[in-house]
Amino acid sequence: MQNNQRTLSRALKSRHIQMIAIGGAIGTGLFLGSGSAIHLSGPSIILSYLVVGCFCFLLMRAIGELLLSDTSKHSFLDFVKIYLGDKWEFVTGWLYWFCWISLAMADLTATGIYMRFWFPNIPQWVTPLIILICLLAANTVNVRLFGELESWFSMIKVVAIVLLVIVGFGLAFFQVKVAGSTAGFSNLFTHGGFFPKGFSGFLLSFQMVVFAFVGIEMVGLTAGETDKPEENLPKAINSLPIRIGLFYIGSMIAVMSVYPWNKITTTSSPFVQVFSGIGIAGAAGILNFVVLTAAISATNSCLFSTSRTMYALSMGGNASSFLNKLGRNGVPNIALNVSTLFLLIIVILNYFIPSSVFALVSSVSTINFVVVWVVLIIVHIKYRRAHPKGVSSFKMPGYPISDYLSLIFFIFILIYLLISPSTRIAMIISIVSVIVMLIINRLNSSSKIKG
Repeated sequence: MQNNQRTLSRALKSRHIQMIAIGGAIGTGLFLGSGSAIHLSGPSIILSYLVVGCFCFLLMRAIGELLLSDTSKHSFLDFVKIYLGDKWEFVTGWLYWFCWISLAMADLTATGIYMRFWFPNIPQWVTPLIILICLLAANTVNVRLFGELESWFSMIKVVAIVLLVIVGFGLAFFQVKVAGSTAGFSNLFTHGGFFPKGFSGFLLSFQMVVFAFVGIEMVGLTAGETDKPEENLPKAINSLPIRIGLFYIGSMIAVMSVYPWNKITTTSSPFVQVFSGIGIAGAAGILNFVVLTAAISATNSCLFSTSRTMYALSMGGNASSFLNKLGRNGVPNIALNVSTLFLLIIVILNYFIPSSVFALVSSVSTINFVVVWVVLIIVHIKYRRAHPKGVSSFKMPGYPISDYLSLIFFIFILIYLLISPSTRIAMIISIVSVIVMLIINRLNSSSKIKG
């Protein structure tokens, strides 16, 4: 069979799509990044997760309506091309690829941090290298193996968070002594109140809170490899509010009820700190294994997303045609290998600047994801203007008000990240990235016209 006759394998089942959606909603941002967010805002981070979570749900409903309006399309990048043109498909696609590359760099860095819990003397760059090689091998086999791996990774995360919420709420309800403090829901309102760092601290937490949600749109890349997209995609998207309530809000309430927010450090996962404080033998090691799994899961998702994004860009004529070559198993192996090579950069960065690399790459990743989200909302607005009554039955609730409110919210986040000193450099890097991509696209267009 010739390569151009091959198509992406539709081997992902309902169970895989559900767990990929969950895996996209639970990552390093929750397990590691929440420590920094708690430090910045205190208990008000709970409200931050609620606000960001609501707008992320609306974003997913917009993406879902786009995808189900034409299931023959491979991903949401096809709709960017239809409604915004080839230039913005090029920019959005490559920016999205860069989003996942930088996110995976943050997650791979986190694996090095977590592994030092057991092996404090191991260099921080060694673990990312080993994990990257193993995940490349697994993703090369077929998409179903990716789905199985992500299902089990996600299951570990879900079980851990459910246990944390149950144990945390139980300790708080019975006001058990933990690490010299008394667990209780009152901890959310003492130690400086619900807004101990003021409204500015509440706003500062948004960067890491948004980082916790990046990747939720990845389910929009599975449309071309899902056996029943009309049935599986709505189910995965509609379960998002439950995941937000349990995984983010529930876990943060449990963490800060058991362990006062001002005792939580930013050098390790709050989840590990809480279970260490409880004094359960081996609990900290088990939780560290869970957060390590979460980071590996996010990296696994990255390899899937970046390779499929490259494949979609290549199919749309916005990347070299050799990137859309599929193996006999329906996997875009060349795109997968190229993305993996770029991820080796993080191994080098962890060798030279292990202490500051996580904060930098997580900030850049967050900003780029928000830019992509803004583009996707604009695409949905354009789609509904072209089809006022919609094409599929899975419609964006509250349109057009919900679209415009989401657009205003995410643009506000970008403006705030630009004026915030801690994220200004990352914002400038992102702006330069978009400008460079526009220039490259213009040069490519000019060369095509001359040719």
